[in-house]
This record gives sequence, C-alpha cells and structure tokens, in this order.
Amino acid sequence: MRNFITLILVGTSVGLGNFAASVAIGLGGVSKSLRLRIALVFGLFETGMPIIGLVIGNNIAGKLGGNANLIGGALLGLTGFYLTASSLRKTENKTVADVSKGWGRLIIAGLSLSIDNLIVGFGLGTRHQSLWLAVIVIGVTSVCLSLLGLELGRRLSSKVEQYSDLASGLVLILVGLFIGFKVL
Repeated sequence: MRNFITLILVGTSVGLGNFAASVAIGLGGVSKSLRLRIALVFGLFETGMPIIGLVIGNNIAGKLGGNANLIGGALLGLTGFYLTASSLRKTENKTVADVSKGWGRLIIAGLSLSIDNLIVGFGLGTRHQSLWLAVIVIGVTSVCLSLLGLELGRRLSSKVEQYSDLASGLVLILVGLFIGFKVL
C-alpha cells in the first residue's frame, strides 16, 4: 500500500509538469484532436522517462545496498528543489512552443518536459518499485493531467501554470524526504 501511495504522489508530481505546459498551450486554444495528441504524447514521455529511470534504478539498487533509499530520496528531493526554484524564477512572458505546427514540435515539447523524470524514475527504482504498476499509475495520471490542463488553460489565466510547477516541486521534495527516511 505504501508503494502505491508513493506512486500516486510521484505520478501526480511528474504529471503536474504536463499540466503546467498544457495550461499554457490551452490558453492559445486547441482543437479536440490536437488536445488528444498532446495528452497522448505528453503521457507517453512522462511515463516512459520515469520507467527508463526505474529500470536503471532497480538494476543499481542492489549495488547501493542500504544507502539506496537515501540516494533515491535525495535525487527526488533535489529534483523537487530544482522544480520549485525554477517555478519561482519564471517570468510573466514565458512562451510555449507552438505544438500545433506538427508532430516534430510536439515530440520535442514532450521530451523536454520529461527529461528530468529519468531521475525521478531512478529514485523510485532504488525502492524496487513494480514496473507495471508504475507504468499504469504514472501513465494514467499524466494523460489525465494533460487533458485537464488543456481544458483549464482554455478557461483560466496563466497563473495556474506557475502554481502547478511549484506544487510539483514541493511534492517531490516531500516524497524524497519520506523515501530517504523510510516513511514511504
């Protein structure tokens, strides 16, 4: 049960990056078919990157011994600090790549949003997290948050984007502390 709670928290945290970008994209207005493509591409990358990190972390965790939880927790916490700091440094004139101009830009946007999730996956992998459960939870969460972000972006101001990045960073810091001190 604790592993599932950890996955829900991490899935929500990494999915909030998609949410933030989706809000910004949604502010410009997108068609229903583009919304679905964005959610699927973002969801695939947000699921794939942590899974790659998870596999690497699982393979290395045995070599790290009793320090695996400390290293995994520290990596999650540091990623959270990075996300929190970068959300606080954002300017009001932030622009989002125009993903409506083809698959190439959409794929690059998905990749750039999820590259830091390799570290998140590595942190989870040091705990020997179930790969299939991680795929399902992180994937579903990422797609749902992307769709929600696109819809809300259509209706709300750009402030939602800033706060979701901040929330994502804070959740990762909290999960990193919990994993590091074996609370989760």
